[in-house]
Amino acid sequence: MTKGILGKKIGMTQIYADDGRVIPVTVIKAGPCKVIQMKTPEKDGYEAIQLGFEEKKEKKATKPLLGHFKKASVPVYRYLREIRIPLKDLTVGQDIGVEIFEKGERVDVTGTSKGKGFAGVMKRHGYRGGPGSHGSMFHRAPGSIGSSSFPSRVWKGKGLPGHLGAERVTAKGLEVVDVKKELNILLIKGAVPGAKEGFLIISKS
Repeated sequence: MTKGILGKKIGMTQIYADDGRVIPVTVIKAGPCKVIQMKTPEKDGYEAIQLGFEEKKEKKATKPLLGHFKKASVPVYRYLREIRIPLKDLTVGQDIGVEIFEKGERVDVTGTSKGKGFAGVMKRHGYRGGPGSHGSMFHRAPGSIGSSSFPSRVWKGKGLPGHLGAERVTAKGLEVVDVKKELNILLIKGAVPGAKEGFLIISKS
């Protein structure tokens, strides 16, 4: 069964393994999430659930959203996301917590990467750049971006300077180091996309 939950990145720290190794981990506050809506193949053409995460004040929601939450008889939530999982044993208003994951499991974590503004080709695409000294006047530029007679244009997808980051990124196959059910905390090995307090979607790999 595919599992999924919504959460927030708290930050990074490190823990010690049983054999004394230091493991870098990302601390994620995952859930509890509320099932707001069920999507069925008969009505919607696909099977999924809509989850709500992090309650907020009613006055912060629009009237259509208020009606959506009242129909499900649930509080108002800040984040709403759909996760495609089987609807078996799930009902509207049900809570989904961090206990759906187990230590040692592999998960995919989706978030919004840190925005880094306008960047050149060396930072944005990993270009090598030119010589750094000896009278060189070609250091961090992209160099030639096309040809002369053929094709007489710039190829699609050519790496050029531009906006870097602030886009949806998924880190796949990350290991769950520990699950703290009483605190709704997940410890994931390594880094995950985004800055502190960034919104995340965690799903089984």
